[in-house]
Amino acid sequence: LKVINCCVWDPSGEIFELKAELNSDKKEKKKEAVKKVIASMTVGKDVSALFPDVVNCMQTDNLELKKLVYLYLMNYAKSQPDMAIMAVNTFVKDCEDPNPLIRALAVRTMGCIRVDKITEYLCEPLRKCLKDEDPYVRKTAAVCVAKLHDINAQLVEDQGFLDTLKDLISDSNPMVVANAVAALSEIAESHPNSNLLDLNPQTINKLLTALNECTEWGQIFILDCLANYMPCDDRESQSICERVTPRLSHANSAVVLSAVKVLMKFMEMLPKDLDYYGTLLKKLAPPLVTLLSAEAELQYVALRNINLIVQKRPEILKHEMKVFFVKYNDPIYVKLEKLDIMIRLASQANIAQVLAELKEYATEVDVDFVRKAVRAIGRCAIKVEQSAERCVSTLLDLIQTKVNYVVQEAIVVIKDIFRKYPNKYESVIATLCENLDSLDEPEARAAMIWIVGEYAERIDNADELLESFLEGFHDESAQVQLQLLTAIVKLFLKKPTETQELVQQVLSLATQDSDNPDLRDRGYIYWRLLSTDPVAAKEVVLAEKPLISEETDLIEPTLLEELICHIGTLASVYHKPPSAFVEGSRGVQHKRLPARAGSCLLYSPAASHFMGAGLGVAPAAMPASLGGAPAVGGGLGDLFDLGGGVGMPTGSYVAPKTVWLLAIKAKGLEISGTFARRGGIIQMDLSLTNKAMSVMTDFAVQFNRNSFGLAPAGPMQVLTPLSPNQTIDVSLPLSMSGPVMKMEPLNNLQVAVKNNIDVFYFSCQYPLSLLFVEDGRFYRQVFLATWKDIPNDSEAQFQIKDIHLNSDVASNKLQGSNIFTIAKRTVEGQDMLYQSIKLTNGIWVLAEMRIQTGNPNYTLSIKCRAPEVCQFVYQCYELVLKN
Repeated sequence: LKVINCCVWDPSGEIFELKAELNSDKKEKKKEAVKKVIASMTVGKDVSALFPDVVNCMQTDNLELKKLVYLYLMNYAKSQPDMAIMAVNTFVKDCEDPNPLIRALAVRTMGCIRVDKITEYLCEPLRKCLKDEDPYVRKTAAVCVAKLHDINAQLVEDQGFLDTLKDLISDSNPMVVANAVAALSEIAESHPNSNLLDLNPQTINKLLTALNECTEWGQIFILDCLANYMPCDDRESQSICERVTPRLSHANSAVVLSAVKVLMKFMEMLPKDLDYYGTLLKKLAPPLVTLLSAEAELQYVALRNINLIVQKRPEILKHEMKVFFVKYNDPIYVKLEKLDIMIRLASQANIAQVLAELKEYATEVDVDFVRKAVRAIGRCAIKVEQSAERCVSTLLDLIQTKVNYVVQEAIVVIKDIFRKYPNKYESVIATLCENLDSLDEPEARAAMIWIVGEYAERIDNADELLESFLEGFHDESAQVQLQLLTAIVKLFLKKPTETQELVQQVLSLATQDSDNPDLRDRGYIYWRLLSTDPVAAKEVVLAEKPLISEETDLIEPTLLEELICHIGTLASVYHKPPSAFVEGSRGVQHKRLPARAGSCLLYSPAASHFMGAGLGVAPAAMPASLGGAPAVGGGLGDLFDLGGGVGMPTGSYVAPKTVWLLAIKAKGLEISGTFARRGGIIQMDLSLTNKAMSVMTDFAVQFNRNSFGLAPAGPMQVLTPLSPNQTIDVSLPLSMSGPVMKMEPLNNLQVAVKNNIDVFYFSCQYPLSLLFVEDGRFYRQVFLATWKDIPNDSEAQFQIKDIHLNSDVASNKLQGSNIFTIAKRTVEGQDMLYQSIKLTNGIWVLAEMRIQTGNPNYTLSIKCRAPEVCQFVYQCYELVLKN
């Protein structure tokens, strides 16, 4: 019993013993006691009762003991804030200790104690440490400012610590510079509009000098900071690249990726015909290849980053295909990532090598890997036309293996090959039909049904094959049911006399026995088409299909640009922007690569003028008024002075409702409406009027495919029945997640409204201003560069007549509709507004509006990479300014 009692931890007994030891006169015994306290604390025992005794041990010259006490303080200060104040005097005293290690330790610990009561006592010691003669103390104090800012931002600003931190960027010690940059970057991330890191060529030069002498983590901080800089021209961009390039050979992979990020960003500004551009491309390949010799986890991170780099610049690694060949002992996550990159790098030059590898992979034992390898063969066929025949032959060989999952994947990719190369490889259909009975996966069954329906005229027993699928129609997945419905309708249109019974059967199953709304709707559409106009049905269902694109899984260009700016971070591994996974991401800024601008960029922070004076002769591709002539009053302040006479935005213009559907055409239902954008949400405002004699209920709405993917964000909320002669107003929120198809005109929207009586159809047109987003203010630095970069034939000029507004009022009205004025100049009595607009699909529109005093006619020049939108943007200007 005594032995058992000895093994049980008695808190009160042990704490009493530790208390006695902590108050011992012997230094060694005291140190051993503190070690025991820390050990107990580490394994989760509560030793907070010893707080005053441990704090008394702070009064020592022994650095090891002091570190242990400070560790204890950091852990328990939050739960014992009143007791923690007892330690303040010792902290202040330690901050003036002759030993720099103790001074640094004291200020570091004070920064880690997140207790409001202590922060005010920290200010004076921190101020002294920021100007300490020892660089180790200064670098520790720099990080402490960021920690203090997180606890009490206002205090840091009031005490002037941010200015001191900015001064430390010019420090003689590279590690102090690195920590100052890290602290400012940390603070700037949570306050994106604070402009703390006001980078200019002089500061950049200091950072690049410090870069060579920093520790590896210091180098990462500096490189990340450099990535946020916008060089004034291609010379400066090249100079920075030359000084960053040596970091590519660093042993730390994080340094290498940070250097790659900087180089990828600044390469955007280098002309492609420059010799250095080609040299830089060659220098980027070896470090990326070297990263693939690390352990598997690092390889995976490197591969995810390389995947982004290859999508942006495949030429960097086009000769390095072999390093992405899979090794037998690679983990599955590395294998799959390598496979993806192999396809992205596949070209006519290396396709033979790639196919030989992929065929080998398709015989592996790992099912997921084999599936991906078979799909990869199909992607090769679609990407490299010259290899298509060889790919199809390889897929047929794999089908002959009769391995179930291999056969099914092969059929899925052969369907895509048929869509890419119609009427070319149909001879293989017979082989595919032989394997019909072995298909048990929905995607493979759907692919096979599509093939049978698409080529029904070439398959003698197509009706029998499709009928065999029809037997278990209700047990099939929605994907297979939809495909089967369409395939049988195609078969009927090709062989009407033989398959009438079959088509009636499938239409009945789809419309009467199914509870899937998508299937039911498609069934009704086919039924109506076939019963009213078989010729139109043939034109719709058997219409020529667009060829599928080479790369269907590429990341959307604007997202890719943002991810390139985040190389070496979690965003580049997830392939998602930080805002998608950082909790409370109010401070996350969306980054973009700079616009390519030939040999001259738009903006130099050191320059005294923006457009014009500092640039000499105006380039041919920019508005004539942007070059040459100096701004009235001169200087940067005058040029961007949008404050004079400009008040708050007036809010976006909403057109009055118009009748979209007449009651005579809709069995008594009249619909009028308009569109509005409120707080970033697009809404369709409808008025439903019942001019019939019966009550109307069960309202629903659907949109056809349209140019910008407009779709209802939810059901139409008509909560009460619509009685005769009653009008109900409904506001329908819209999203941009619908299917996209170019309409004529571009802003045309086809709508179907259903109620208990029937389904009614109408068309309406929405103003393009509905799609102008709130973050459409273009960066000043890149406005001119982008204007020059857009070809002249993408520019359109318009006259807006009878506008009696001055430029400030006009700018104010336009801003209410998310048309943002970037700059304003006055030359010879003519105001010129330079404006930017961003559409919901990421298209940017740039505009120059000239307003002559006393002349009611404005001249509007619009440039856009999608010139078809210019006419509709002009209509929005006219609509907003005249109402």
